[in-house]
Amino acid sequence: MPQASVPRPPGVLAPVLTPFDADLLPDPRRFARLCLWLARQDCGLAMFGTNSEGNSLSVDERLDLLDAAVKAGVPAARMLPGTGSCALPDAVRLSRAAVAHGCAGVLALPPFYYKTITDDGLFAFFSELIERVGDARLRVYLYHIPPVAHVGFSHALVERLLTRYPVVVAGMKDTGGDWAYTTRTLEQFSAEGFGVYAGTETLLLETLRLGGAGCISATANVNPGPIVQLWRSWRDADAQARQDALNALRGAFSAYPLIAAMKAAIAQATGDAGWNRLRPPLTPLDERQRQALGDALQGLSFTIDAL
Repeated sequence: MPQASVPRPPGVLAPVLTPFDADLLPDPRRFARLCLWLARQDCGLAMFGTNSEGNSLSVDERLDLLDAAVKAGVPAARMLPGTGSCALPDAVRLSRAAVAHGCAGVLALPPFYYKTITDDGLFAFFSELIERVGDARLRVYLYHIPPVAHVGFSHALVERLLTRYPVVVAGMKDTGGDWAYTTRTLEQFSAEGFGVYAGTETLLLETLRLGGAGCISATANVNPGPIVQLWRSWRDADAQARQDALNALRGAFSAYPLIAAMKAAIAQATGDAGWNRLRPPLTPLDERQRQALGDALQGLSFTIDAL
């Protein structure tokens, strides 16, 4: 395939929360509104990721939400939709749709059901994905999250993929929780233009200092502006103070199940109790938890403005 020029995704992306209606169906209206609000703050959109409840959505539901966001005027060039699947045809279908819309790339989990997959098996999966999509505009960002998936990307596998697909395999979201792995990834691949995104804003400053691209972080859903500001000004003298403030807020949300906590905060900010819905098996915060979270956020003088 001849190569195409595709801009890199933004430096900060949110795994966009998925709202559900009273029948627990995805709500495209609320979804598009959240996407537009995030985009206005220069935040990218990694919809259908872990904190999007992406693996609780069918392929058709993901495609419908992607269509709804584009039709609502959300810039596709800011999107990095999650297209990973244990089923190769599903991953291909989702990735083709993302490319057709002009998305900046796709965020691809490894096939994670079988836990003893070899590098050969993973290489074969991603090679088939890339060849079957068959479009020079495709950019694949590997989603490394072994604490959840139990299947990750060895450095030998990343090197092998980059050797075979040096432009298409464009980067990684690293949510592995192993800083030694992260630093080696940055040292080995970032000079080649491989974009390494931290999986939490708590590591944003350290990642940028080592040549990383930014972060794809859950709480960018509720705190995009300050995270984007640190990404823009990470060389400034007050960068560590900004990082410390981000860490404190992240800690307040992380004291609770993170998806439920973010949805509770949005429900409170908008007066829209529908935002509290999660698709089973996940469950919302109870009233006591919502009150305690609200008190903690008030203590940090945190508000969600203009959503």
